[in-house]
Amino acid sequence: MSLLEFQQVGYWYKDKSQPLFQDINISFQKGKFYTIVGTSGTGKTTFLSLAGGLDAPKEGTILYDGKAVSKIGLTNFRNQYVSIVFQAYNLLPYMTALQNVTTAMEITGSKEKDKEAYALEMLQKVGINEKQARQKVLTLSGGQQQRVSITRAFCCDTDLIVADEPTGNLDEDTSKEIVRLFQDLAHKENKCVIMVTHDEQIAKVSDINIRLSRGSFTVKENVAVV
Repeated sequence: MSLLEFQQVGYWYKDKSQPLFQDINISFQKGKFYTIVGTSGTGKTTFLSLAGGLDAPKEGTILYDGKAVSKIGLTNFRNQYVSIVFQAYNLLPYMTALQNVTTAMEITGSKEKDKEAYALEMLQKVGINEKQARQKVLTLSGGQQQRVSITRAFCCDTDLIVADEPTGNLDEDTSKEIVRLFQDLAHKENKCVIMVTHDEQIAKVSDINIRLSRGSFTVKENVAVV
């Protein structure tokens, strides 16, 4: 059974006669790492907003675990069922990096008993040491804030993780480590990971690559993921 499913989904901004998407049918499963690529203006971020419950389709239905997201409620869906990595970080500015992560874990009902220790461990994996973790996020660089945002998504106990260009502000080595963590979340933790990226190298190591072009979708399954 699919974790997330788009059924006859359509979306437009102002004019229904000029839809961004129309009659989209696509499903996403747990245990898979998906990438979405496409040129600017093809609707990658809008698609991710629909998948993450930040927006609702103009027509059609999006199902989560067999239940319509509209019935779950967008706010409840975002708070309980999905973790989102934003391009703009969306961190709580007057909290520490660590508090940003543990607060999100509390909201999503993480089952980790020692949330602080787990959050510190995960922050360390993306290059944020304990001293930095206990600093206000406003004192961190843009790249460091992005790592905190990514860690927040990793630590939340949700089956669905969506990420909008999460490696855009990171150096090559850190980007590779982040991608490995996303792969591990899918393959070892049985999560469904959906990432928008412009990086073709990341697309090649995903399980399934979805290419957007003028409202149409081309789906390619990568045979070997390394």
